Formats: sequence, C-alpha cells, structure tokens
Amino acid sequence: MKTIHTPRFDLLIASHFGMCFGVRQAIEATESLLARQPATVLGQLAHNPLVKSRLAEQGAHDGALESTAAPTQEVVITAHGASENDRQRWQQAGYRLTDTTCPLVRVAHTKLARLVREGCLPVIIGKEDHVEVRGLRGDFPEARVILDLRDIPKLPHTKKFGIISQTTQPIEHVRSLVGEVRRQRPDAEVVYADTVCQPTKDRQSALRDLCQKADLILAIGGKNSNNTAQLARTAQRLGRPAHHIESPSDIQENWLEGLSTIGLTAGTSTLDESLQAVVDHLTAWAADSVRLKQAVS
Repeated sequence: MKTIHTPRFDLLIASHFGMCFGVRQAIEATESLLARQPATVLGQLAHNPLVKSRLAEQGAHDGALESTAAPTQEVVITAHGASENDRQRWQQAGYRLTDTTCPLVRVAHTKLARLVREGCLPVIIGKEDHVEVRGLRGDFPEARVILDLRDIPKLPHTKKFGIISQTTQPIEHVRSLVGEVRRQRPDAEVVYADTVCQPTKDRQSALRDLCQKADLILAIGGKNSNNTAQLARTAQRLGRPAHHIESPSDIQENWLEGLSTIGLTAGTSTLDESLQAVVDHLTAWAADSVRLKQAVS
C-alpha cells in the first residue's frame, strides 16, 4: 500500500489496482491491428472512455456484436468475449476476426461448456445484461442468470446445477450465492466452478486492507465498469463511505472535509494515468485549501 502525503490528508493507494493483463493485451492487439489497417471494434474493447477515444484516434470504428454489418473487413472481438455462435456468424458474413477475449474469460467459457457436457443445468452468477454474461450464455440459451438472493427461487427444479460466475464478481458474493442454492435446493447436486479472475480477487482483497485504514474510498473507472462499481459497493458493505468516479471532475469537495486519509483504488479496465489524475487533483486541492485558510487567517 503506497502512501502519498498532502497538506490536508494522506492518500493511500491500494496494493493492487487498475488495468489487468487481459485488458492490456486486448488494447495492444487492437492497436497493432490499427497500425496496419482500419478495424471495427464490436462493442467497447474495455469499459473505459479514454481507451475508446484513443482507439478512435487510431482509426477504430464502432460496431455492435449483435449485428453482422461493419464499415471495415477487420472486426475485433472485445476483451469481454463472445459466444462461438457470434464468432461464426461474423466469419460466415465474410469478415476477418481479431479476437482479444481475455484468457480468463476464455477459461469461464471452457468451464461452462464442461459443466453442460456433464449434464448440469448451467447457472451464471452475474449481471444478465453485461456483455461477458451475454457471451457466456450465447452458446447455452438454457443457462439461467442470477445476481442476488431474490433470483434463486426462480431457478427451475433439476437434478444437477452447474454454477460459474462472471469473472468480475466479488468472490465472497459468489460463494454465498452458491451456498444458498445448495440450501434452497437440497435434493439437487450443485457443482461449482470458480471463474472469478485473479485480478478481481487481488483488487477486492487489497480493498479490504485499504478500508481498514482509509476514511473514504474512491474507486476509479468507467461509469459502466462493473468491477469498479463492485469495488465501491464492497467498500460500502465494509462500512466505509465510497464513491465510483470516472475522473477528478466527479469529486465533490464536501466529500473531503474533515478527512485524514483517502483510499484510492481502480478497476481492471482503468488506465494508470486515470488514477494519477485523481492523485494530482487531490494533492492540488489540498495545497490550495491550506493556502486559502492561511490567507484568510
């Protein structure tokens, strides 16, 4: 955990934060492709507005995975993955695919397919409308998606459930839901395959340490970044005020009054410079507020 001292408070930076290797690899592969020819990204490569604008400057076009029409012959599957049905549909339409699916999302697809082969009714813990979950469910339309306790009674009665999760779900939440499925369906066999990615686990674990020392938590990441939102929600569950912010402009000065420590973390699609921008903003604000107080007194 890194500490940055300012005239008003200390900034504590989580020991694990920010962009994961899967997103970095996706960006590098897409930028390499764009250096040779224009391409269409089928969705958001990562849930980060800075990444989107940078790729656009390099010649990336916007596209939709659900479509089969793009302004370029080269199309890019995003880090969140896609179903085999979607891949085949684009290839059969004559497009060339660059697949930047995160390797750990691929693992989730593999484990889900194995559970189905073993005769399980597939269950995915995650947000039903999230692109990763749509990709996981795309080859197995019989799959059920659950996110919280209210969804479990909606599961059909069957002899065998096979449960995986969206890779960015908090592992404690996932394990709790698996246990509740077992409790509510005592006559069924429940097979659970852990698909929460290690970067998510590391960031959640580092956040717990951060919450023990910080008065306030700022989780930095795109507004539609699920794992950044999960960081903020986890901090709140741990009893710390927390805010999900996308940039320094989201910070409200009244949040900072009377604090001695502020904890900073960032989601797995957040650039290092985004966190640095928040550090610079808070450091400047602290210095300015001290100077103003001295001038007034």
